[in-house]
Amino acid sequence: MAQHDYINKKPAGRNSKKNAPAKKPFPILLAVIAILLVGGFAYTLWFIKSNADPKLVEKQANPSAPAKVEVVIPRTPEFIKEIRNHEIQVEVKELEQKGPYVMQCGSFRTHAQAESLKAKIAFAGLISEIKQAEGSNGTWYKVRLGPYKTKRQAESDKNKLKRVKIVGCGIWGWT
Repeated sequence: MAQHDYINKKPAGRNSKKNAPAKKPFPILLAVIAILLVGGFAYTLWFIKSNADPKLVEKQANPSAPAKVEVVIPRTPEFIKEIRNHEIQVEVKELEQKGPYVMQCGSFRTHAQAESLKAKIAFAGLISEIKQAEGSNGTWYKVRLGPYKTKRQAESDKNKLKRVKIVGCGIWGWT
């Protein structure tokens, strides 16, 4: 059991410092600081007013209408007038088309694989056909689109197929 010091123990009573209220800041000091701040602000306003330029104050109090500024439009240079009036004659050559084009997107050993690619192309909004080719290596099923009159039309359809992740199509002259 722990030893207790009953001799030096001070009795707990009403005058204990535990219940004493906390000291508050001195209210007169706060009042003096507030008076100094208000006085400093008032002095600053008085100083600005007494040292202002009277001409500038009058000008700001009664603003006058700004003088009209005449806009001068620059004249058109002579060479521009000559260019506008000049007629240009250009010879346009018609490019000869190299013939119809066909686009082949796949060549498969089985008809089912070719049908699968043809369905994917149909979902892209294009019409394709399956051609059966006999060769020395056996039967091949080729998925083709076309014929196209110009190579530009074939390239346009090729880009549509690329957007739906069908790549590897080749464009050739149709024979």
